[in-house]
Amino acid sequence: MRILIAPDKFKGSLSAKQVAENIALGIRDVIPDAQIEIAPVADGGEGTAEVICNARGGEWVTCRAHGPLGSPIEARYVWLSESASVVIEMSEAAGLRALKNGVRDVMRANTFGVGEMLLDAAKRGAREIIVGLGGSVTNDGGFGMARALGFRFFGEDEHELPDVASLLTLTRIILPSPQSSLPVGGALVSSAQPKERRLAQTPLQRVKLIAAADVRNPLLGETGATHTFGPQKGAMPDQVEILERALRKLADTITRDLGCDFRNNPGAGAAGGLGFGLMSFCNAELRPGFDVVADAVELKEKIKAADVVITGEGKLDTQTLEGKAPAGVARLARKLGKGVFAIVGRAAPDQQVRDIFAGVYELGGSIPQACELLRERARELASKLKR
Repeated sequence: MRILIAPDKFKGSLSAKQVAENIALGIRDVIPDAQIEIAPVADGGEGTAEVICNARGGEWVTCRAHGPLGSPIEARYVWLSESASVVIEMSEAAGLRALKNGVRDVMRANTFGVGEMLLDAAKRGAREIIVGLGGSVTNDGGFGMARALGFRFFGEDEHELPDVASLLTLTRIILPSPQSSLPVGGALVSSAQPKERRLAQTPLQRVKLIAAADVRNPLLGETGATHTFGPQKGAMPDQVEILERALRKLADTITRDLGCDFRNNPGAGAAGGLGFGLMSFCNAELRPGFDVVADAVELKEKIKAADVVITGEGKLDTQTLEGKAPAGVARLARKLGKGVFAIVGRAAPDQQVRDIFAGVYELGGSIPQACELLRERARELASKLKR
């Protein structure tokens, strides 16, 4: 029997690789001669870089950048030498791990450090950069990242704007130019340039950018970045309204000055609107994160070669159907006529979610017991497969 084990991480507990390894141990206890292949997956959120790095033989490199509140940090990303590709997780520079002492301030937090990581990757010689959008503490629509790339944002008093809240007074955006004191420029040039020339004066000019999103939210509105995720990042009700108006002003000004409008694209609201920013300022292609990872690890070919597929994640619920990795694995496996099972930390009593799997096995225990519980549930599943 050929078994493919392709789980996502159990957030806050085990990496996708650790989950897969423990499931494999449980399977072997019952079916010792099983042909097992491990293929950890991700959905564009945290863990994406590690999964692709392990699958493609990449290496971790570091660069200097700034955290979401301006503190100097060492950020790391994955370098794939055989294809001159880079995999970045935006949370390295704009997530919880980049905060000092865990102190949040969504009104000041920005993605400047993400832009610095992009520039470092380009200077290293990257021809393609994948940016995983997940785990953010920011809600700036990519404003900070754009400033790092040399875009300049001016308010009503002709002063440059310092943070996302100040975007309420935004009047114009100036494209990058080599003469600026910013990393790659920002002198006063015409903003009526065609969209393919937005990065003509930056090191990203010849780099293909792919934004990997794990949500499908638009930038604005009740299901947008601010209203959906802002409160989770510490935004109070009055701050939510300020941030929403600021991002609307940013989107309107981008439409006028850059000639593009991605505010309603699925995934534009990912990572506090960074999905929108990458499309607007970097000509990035925004794709479902699972699809990006599946291509990178050649998951379809692995599923074709398997008789049974096992996936999993920490929590199985309705969000699983909104672009999360287990649903993606199930979709691919079912399309190829393979049986697919899920081993999860917890599962909501939602039949629509459970029905995409041939069986769902819950751990039902505490985090310290996760490894042993994974092996136990894998043994249960293996016993069923063996019959």
